[in-house]
Amino acid sequence: MAPKGKGGGKAGKGGESGEGKAQGPKGGGSSVKVRHILCEKHGKAMEAMEKLKAGVRFSEVAAQYSEDKARQGGDLGWMSRGSMVGPFQEAAFALPVSSMDKPVYTDPPVKTKFGYHIIMVEGRK
Repeated sequence: MAPKGKGGGKAGKGGESGEGKAQGPKGGGSSVKVRHILCEKHGKAMEAMEKLKAGVRFSEVAAQYSEDKARQGGDLGWMSRGSMVGPFQEAAFALPVSSMDKPVYTDPPVKTKFGYHIIMVEGRK
């Protein structure tokens, strides 16, 4: 049986571990809520990246630059493991969960047969 001191320490951080659990660890889970910006040309993807680095909201950059059906802010919704092309899936499951206010995205963009993707993950389950 663990000493009370150790158990009490964990209980004291319950809120923090609860938040971490909701987000899930990097690479964990079987589904991710994904947004992306897809550009056919590397140069255009890099322009989009510069906008993101300058602080423009991910959804605004996606609406302006993305060249696919997810132009509405780049939202692809929930995608399960196995439903994405290899490099995209690897990158998506490696990213931490982030928000539109403080996005964590793939830098450099991920190249697939569709073009160059800047990917961010909003949720994991």
